[in-house]
Amino acid sequence: MLRLNFTPFPTLTTERLLLRQVFPADANEIFFLRSNQTVLQFINMPPIATTEQAMQWIEKITLGQDNGNCINWGISIKGNEKIIGNICFWKISSKNSRAETGYTLHPDFHGKGIMQEAMEKILEYGFDVMKLQGVEAYTSPSNSQSTKLLERNGFIRQTIIKEKDASGAANFENAIYILKNPKL
Repeated sequence: MLRLNFTPFPTLTTERLLLRQVFPADANEIFFLRSNQTVLQFINMPPIATTEQAMQWIEKITLGQDNGNCINWGISIKGNEKIIGNICFWKISSKNSRAETGYTLHPDFHGKGIMQEAMEKILEYGFDVMKLQGVEAYTSPSNSQSTKLLERNGFIRQTIIKEKDASGAANFENAIYILKNPKL
């Protein structure tokens, strides 16, 4: 059974990126990521409407991290602390040693290999430090960039599920991908 403690927060680095804790000072960037239609077009969640809602989200993830239930890194380019995206493990199951990953990225940074760099680093952390046995990811089958990212990192598509969309009105499709810890 996992016993997770994210204090102090595990800041991670790659060749180009700093993956760091999200702070209240990042509320404007979080507001953009959680309200921009391009960012949200394949994610089944309603956009937020205010920076106050962004602050509430930051408080929620901070509490989740303090309790060992999730970990969420803000993605920034080294030398510039401004967040351009985020990547996380959430829905962490201590019993099953599994977690779900999720991520967003500012459209200006799409197609530059940034999410690939971030994904490799958090998977390394998840398997080596957290001792996860597996990671799940949900993505729209229409989201070719996300699908390619997951497959490039060894995730295998399991099935497609239909859910109600964020408004509760229509069906929303998600493909479920699984990656087992390659070291087990």
